[in-house]
Order: sequence, then structure tokens, then C-alpha cells
Amino acid sequence: MLRLKNTPQKPSKEAGYSLLEILVVLAIIAALAAVVAPRLFGNVDKAKQTATQAQVKSLRLALDTYALDTGRYPNAQEGMAVLFTPPAGDNGSWAGPYMEGTMPLDPWDNAYIYQPPLMTDNGRQTVPLVISYGADGAPGGVGLNADISSS
Repeated sequence: MLRLKNTPQKPSKEAGYSLLEILVVLAIIAALAAVVAPRLFGNVDKAKQTATQAQVKSLRLALDTYALDTGRYPNAQEGMAVLFTPPAGDNGSWAGPYMEGTMPLDPWDNAYIYQPPLMTDNGRQTVPLVISYGADGAPGGVGLNADISSS
């Protein structure tokens, strides 16, 4: 029988992959995933810390802008809510909102802590602090649980 070169051949009944070949490929993929996954997930925690540092700086910058407009930082009662809505008894100096949207949470879904400036013994005013307590949400800690502050 004469056959042309470009004529398709009928597939044989034995064409395809065996179960063993498929299992070998799956084992290779699993081994690669086991090596790569810890490196990727380790960077997620580092990225959360970096994002928190950026948000803390952004909140502090917004507080500084508020202080330039009003002549003072918010007190403990007002908190950082004054960055989004005018404080009670505003004399028209509030020029906000100083940030878009609503008050952000840190990457671990905890609220940022605001500490207003205090007067020192020598009559100087300290700077306000914006703090995230880190992954554990509690003061202190090391590594991922370390506090991140605007100071």
C-alpha cells in the first residue's frame, strides 16, 4: 500500500501516558512546590511588616498635616478619627480629610494605636506616635511580633 508523507496515521490503542509517568510528573511538581512555597510564604510576613511601616509613616504624615492646619495634634479623645472627620468645635481650620477612605487596619487586621504628644519635664512637647503591635497584636515582642512605630 502506497502512503503519502502528510497523511495522518491512526493512533494506536497504546498511545497516551501511563499511570507511572503521570505519578512521576506529580512527584516532581510536589517536590518543586515543597522547595519554593516556604520561600514565598516567608516573604509574605516580611511584606506585611514593610506595608505596616509605610502605613505608619503615612498616618504620621497625615497627623503632621492636620497639626499644620489646626495648630495642634489631636488629643487622645479625638484620636486619628479627626483625619477623616472634623473634630467637635472646629473653628474652620480643619482642611481634611487628610487621608482617603476610612481608617486603615494594619495587615494583621488590628487597629493602629495613637499616642498624642506629651509635655516633658523641661517644657518641650514630644512627637505623636502611631503604633502597630505586629502580628501578635500585643505590646512588645520580637520578629514578626515586634511593635512598629512612627518614632
